[in-house]
Amino acid sequence: QVQLVESWGGLVQAGGSLRLSCATSGRLVTSAAMGWFRQAPGKEREFVAAITWSGGITYYADSVKGRCTISPDKAKNTVYLQMNILKPEDTAVYYCASHPHLMTAVRGAYHYWGRGTQVTVSS
Repeated sequence: QVQLVESWGGLVQAGGSLRLSCATSGRLVTSAAMGWFRQAPGKEREFVAAITWSGGITYYADSVKGRCTISPDKAKNTVYLQMNILKPEDTAVYYCASHPHLMTAVRGAYHYWGRGTQVTVSS
């Protein structure tokens, strides 16, 4: 059983930066993978980034590659999503997710989800 809690998002101007965090509780095995997804109004939930908990291998969606960095803090059982050069189209509810041992962009594969946090980028 894993519980995920995202930090508060926020309002940021286009071109600015924001860091989201996802704190985990319960048992998170060393083989786990963590992912970030986002969902804009009227749109499907889409993949943003993922990382293996033990090895630090990362994977990014083309829409954010070069602008976002996913990283772990194992001492705090927390994963971060650093977002730079934000655009209005980045506006969405951002969700943290985990899988026991697979790093994937397929949202249906993830077993645990946070409740989401709102990120708004103004133009």
